[in-house]
Amino acid sequence: MAGRLLKVSSVATAVVASSGFYLYNNKQLDPNDISLVRFGRAAATTAVISYDYMTSLKHVEYGSEEYWALKSQLSDLFISFDVKPQGAASLAQVHKAVLHDGRTVAVKVQHPKVQTQSSKDIVVMEVLLNIVHWLFPDFAFMWLVEEAKKNMPVELDFLNEGRNAEKVAVMLAYFPWLKVPKIHWDLSTRRILTMDFAEGGQVNDRDYMRRHSINVNEISQNLGKMYSEMIFVHGFVHCDPHPGNVLVRRCPNTKKTEIVLLDHGLYQILLPDFRLSYCRLWQSLIKGDLNGIERYSRRLGAGDLYPLFACVLTARSWTSVNAGIGNTPVTHSEDVEIRSNAALYLPQISDLLNRVPRQMLLLLKTNDLLRGIETTLQTRAASSSFINMSRCCTRALARHKRIKAQSRARRLQITMSESLTLWQISLYELFLWVKGSTLGGWVGSLLSCLHYTH
Repeated sequence: MAGRLLKVSSVATAVVASSGFYLYNNKQLDPNDISLVRFGRAAATTAVISYDYMTSLKHVEYGSEEYWALKSQLSDLFISFDVKPQGAASLAQVHKAVLHDGRTVAVKVQHPKVQTQSSKDIVVMEVLLNIVHWLFPDFAFMWLVEEAKKNMPVELDFLNEGRNAEKVAVMLAYFPWLKVPKIHWDLSTRRILTMDFAEGGQVNDRDYMRRHSINVNEISQNLGKMYSEMIFVHGFVHCDPHPGNVLVRRCPNTKKTEIVLLDHGLYQILLPDFRLSYCRLWQSLIKGDLNGIERYSRRLGAGDLYPLFACVLTARSWTSVNAGIGNTPVTHSEDVEIRSNAALYLPQISDLLNRVPRQMLLLLKTNDLLRGIETTLQTRAASSSFINMSRCCTRALARHKRIKAQSRARRLQITMSESLTLWQISLYELFLWVKGSTLGGWVGSLLSCLHYTH
């Protein structure tokens, strides 16, 4: 185990250098030299632990008395139970089963070794990271251990995962296309979670979407809407949106496209002050308001590393941030620049990650995973994500101002200002739609002809 963790920890340290951030070229921080390194999963995930996945049935000899005793217990609960897992990860594996009333369910079973090994593995990781820090003082990644200690017990409590699933289902119930599998509490414990079985293809599976006539742009837009609501409006964020946890499908009854959100073990609750500063920062980033970018980056703990922080958050170059990321499309040359300069700035990244609030770490991981999905779907340059962000930030800030307002007149003024801003956003969205549509092409051609005629 120690040998395996040594390998994992060293790789995790290297991953930060190769998978997720904009960095500076030297210690004299020149914003014009900022480039990107994607913030990989090592940045804010819990400790990377590899376990042998084994169910209770695999601990006993096939055909033995103990084997048939376990099988009979399953028979009391399910008509059928597929011993072969549908999927397996480091903490648990999922089995398909059928209840006596005919409903198909997914049974998530925690690996037997996880509870006993997780604390030991975190200690080993802490020792290894201390050694790395001693050898390379500029690389301080002890926040990885801090996050692991905080998040691992939460992720191992499947009852907490069930409560998170129910909370987000109610919270985002106004999205008819979002589906969260129903939890079966009578068949769930801290180590076993039973829920409705959900069919679908992974959100990054373009072939599946093509076969089922699912609009890739619609999926990307709805995913952005869902996460903008979580982050900016509600401050309750599902922090593990890797493709295996986000399924897409066509509803067999309505034939409408749906997103199924799975694995609700890891959520981040954003404190109100943090969430509002984060809203204002993103508004500044979209508009290219450099004074706002500096002000709210500093408020979120970045200090004089605010240019680096802005680039890390957006996965864009400092040139694009200056121009306003809502106005500047992602280009291939920008991505090449980012990758070519990635490994040069690890000390500054380490310093930044130790400065920002712990809430920010899981948000950075979440942003990275969502960008990865957009890149696979080839929708990363779409302006719809910024439009959704702008709407949610506007609503969140207006709601906060209304709560603080002391007079009815002031609340009315805030509401009218909010409505005007949302109307302007919708008008801009309509403009972009017309510009990209066939009608926009015809109008453009007509104007060109008129120009040459005169």
